[in-house]
Amino acid sequence: MSSAVLSKRGLERFKTRHPWVYRSDTLSLPREVGIHPVEDDRGRVLGYALVNAQSEISVRVLTYWKEASVDTLIERVHAALDYRESLQPDADSYRLIHAEADELPALVVDKYQDYLVVQNGSAALEIYLDDLLQVLIDRVQPRGILGRFENKNRELEGLSTENVVLYGEVPETIECREADVRYLVNPYTGQKTGAFLDQRENRTLLGQHARGNGLDVFSYHGSFALHLAGKCDALECIDVSEEALKRAEENMQLNGFHHVTFTVANAFDRLRELERSGIRFDTISLDPPAFAKRRKDLEAAYGAYKELNLRCMKLLNPGGVLASSSCSFHVSDSDFYEMLGDAARDAGRRFRILDRRTQAPDHPEMLGVPETRYLKFALLQAMD
Repeated sequence: MSSAVLSKRGLERFKTRHPWVYRSDTLSLPREVGIHPVEDDRGRVLGYALVNAQSEISVRVLTYWKEASVDTLIERVHAALDYRESLQPDADSYRLIHAEADELPALVVDKYQDYLVVQNGSAALEIYLDDLLQVLIDRVQPRGILGRFENKNRELEGLSTENVVLYGEVPETIECREADVRYLVNPYTGQKTGAFLDQRENRTLLGQHARGNGLDVFSYHGSFALHLAGKCDALECIDVSEEALKRAEENMQLNGFHHVTFTVANAFDRLRELERSGIRFDTISLDPPAFAKRRKDLEAAYGAYKELNLRCMKLLNPGGVLASSSCSFHVSDSDFYEMLGDAARDAGRRFRILDRRTQAPDHPEMLGVPETRYLKFALLQAMD
């Protein structure tokens, strides 16, 4: 069996136990895509990996100092499902497999009620995908499985990029439950695999603090707003997408909430308008998109996050709460809280940190793999 042979730099990266080795850090790679041994330049076998010579991330490490096969992948699917069962989430929709954090590189599986949505960005893993899906079918017994394969990473791996039903039937709309609220998901077109499941527990937490006049900025389908609506006397949802707010309105009606207004607007502009109007809020959710998708975007992203948080901080009544998030991996925890501090100083306000969190535990973080920790969430209370 041919092997992936690492260069000195690749070997150094391998020793850190980070599961990715780039093509530029290898000396030679097998032509055949799949599971192969990983060796140093002396021919010593270091472990096994998913290998694709055409990919920038050519080596996705599976094991250290021992063999790996499709049976290894199958065992890890079982382990991932066992872990999710132990969490007992107060929801019928959550993540079952979180790629590298479950030692299943590039594979994501989300559960929406009785349906599964799969994303895979590795040609080497694609070979074994049917075996892994069979484990999911046997253990989870879904009514259908959808492959969300339109991701650009699949194109770079030489894989097909169309969405395809892999098992059973999958409807265009699925009704899901999260704590005390229900919401609708389109698994074919919704963001990520249909919804932002990583904020699930943070939304529930904010709902426990919500009261009075509420504001949801970057509302999308109203995931945070649904948890505010049951506690707030009035609630405004802001998003630049009219289509997204239509789904948010559907979700509100599904839960019997009729005291919510929907504003199609640029969030930066609308926040300035609200500040000039003199309207103030008791509860604000701020969940913007990833402004720093690349490291070189960090400076501009810092300014955008600060501007949004500054405006929201000025809009809060004394004692009001602000839930602020960033899903930009390149914005570190220290960057995020430094930004919040800068925004508070410029707003002339003092804030207490009620809680600081990351993504829900069904999206676990792997120690030593910083890419698995990306979400920052702070719950702040205005002191004056």
